[in-house]
Amino acid sequence: MTATVETAPTAPARHVRRKKTALSDRARQDRNLGWKLSAPAFLVMVIVVAYPIGYSIYLSLFNYRITDPHGRSFLGLRNYGTILSDTLWWHAVWVSTLVMLITVAVEFVLGMALAMVMNKIVIPRRTLRTIVLIPYSIITVVSAYGWQYAFAPNTGYLSRWIHEVSSWVPFGWWNFNADYDWFGHHWSALIAIMVSEIWKTTPFMSLLLLAGLAQVPDEMQEAAQVDGATFWERLRKVILPAMKAAIMVALLFRALDAFRIFDNIFIMTQGSQDTTSVGVLAYNQTITRSQVGLGSAISILLFVCVIVITTVFIKVFRTDLSRVRGD
Repeated sequence: MTATVETAPTAPARHVRRKKTALSDRARQDRNLGWKLSAPAFLVMVIVVAYPIGYSIYLSLFNYRITDPHGRSFLGLRNYGTILSDTLWWHAVWVSTLVMLITVAVEFVLGMALAMVMNKIVIPRRTLRTIVLIPYSIITVVSAYGWQYAFAPNTGYLSRWIHEVSSWVPFGWWNFNADYDWFGHHWSALIAIMVSEIWKTTPFMSLLLLAGLAQVPDEMQEAAQVDGATFWERLRKVILPAMKAAIMVALLFRALDAFRIFDNIFIMTQGSQDTTSVGVLAYNQTITRSQVGLGSAISILLFVCVIVITTVFIKVFRTDLSRVRGD
């Protein structure tokens, strides 16, 4: 029969245990303080947001038209079945997803370049940030009308500029028609829509990335440079990993906003040439066709898509914000 001898923890082990306990206590205190500070705003958001969402869910269960308010009939989940079995819904999801993926990717590249420039420039930094923010400060409807005029087949200046550039190509390999109708074809209309979206929202992306870039220690970049790392190696192995939390926030905010695109498409094409997004589809069903039940169901499905996108982003990035805080 053997006896087990329990040894007392060593001093370093006790120190590590006390340190972990202190860190967990600090994290718990910060969490409780955060809930107390955000509780009033959270309560107001619940009151303001919960009622419209709940009422939309309620309306989505009925066959309800604005033109016949007393002819409401309960359908249950049949509105959702009608939408999910319709090709218009899936095409709208495809258009919204395509616009989201392309615009967010381009905005991230351009925004990262602008953020690095603004982070290095010292003297006219405030002036440069103000200039960069000008497109984002313009109302979306106004910018959409401006880009619609720029891409107009007869009066738009972009087509004439592209035509002039194409005339410089030797041997006539590329001859662009100055009267080309951008909004008369599916892909060219989508390109015009995405160009207007990228132009307006890239400054927002650059400011979010600039905030994350400011948190990257200069010592880490200098050490990597001393070790002989090139710019691209420092960007890939030092800067981007240190900005993971800021990148997740920037991409998530812009992805959710881009997936819900409405203004640019409504102004520039009204959903023609198969450019209808989920937001435009919900508008057409609710306002144009006066089918409040179907429109509410589309809005709820759009809300579900937003939740799915948020979940995917969080799972992909797996960013532990407590570690970013230093807990």
